[in-house]
Amino acid sequence: MITAQNVAEYFLFKANENEDSDVSNMKLQKLIYYAQAFHLALFDKPLFNEEFEAWMHGPVCPSIYREYKSYGSAPIPVNSDIELNMFSDEQLELLEEVYDVFGQFSAWKLRNMTHEETPWRENEETGGIISKESMMEFYKTRLK
Repeated sequence: MITAQNVAEYFLFKANENEDSDVSNMKLQKLIYYAQAFHLALFDKPLFNEEFEAWMHGPVCPSIYREYKSYGSAPIPVNSDIELNMFSDEQLELLEEVYDVFGQFSAWKLRNMTHEETPWRENEETGGIISKESMMEFYKTRLK
């Protein structure tokens, strides 16, 4: 199964490929969140198993946060070695679309977007886990 780390590495690879050096931990969190959210909405199953929690600055996957926290708000350097064959064609298409749509925004813009959306808002008070079910239901309403 694909992990959140695999998806994070994909987005860092895409940023490097596009010479986009502004992918911080916060921005990376939001990109993997939207990848999971829209995968749930489109395919009725998660892209990866890890959970997101409702932190102060939006949805966060704790394992990815810990992996990259040493960079603070600075851009994360890229390891250009990535295995893309672990992803299906459907998954690659989705990840590409998420990067094209959401990768253009700053970390703070993405943070503010997630703060307007029900899955984070429902868990804001407790900082609890954002359920995959609530993500699936909400983002199904965002499909065109």
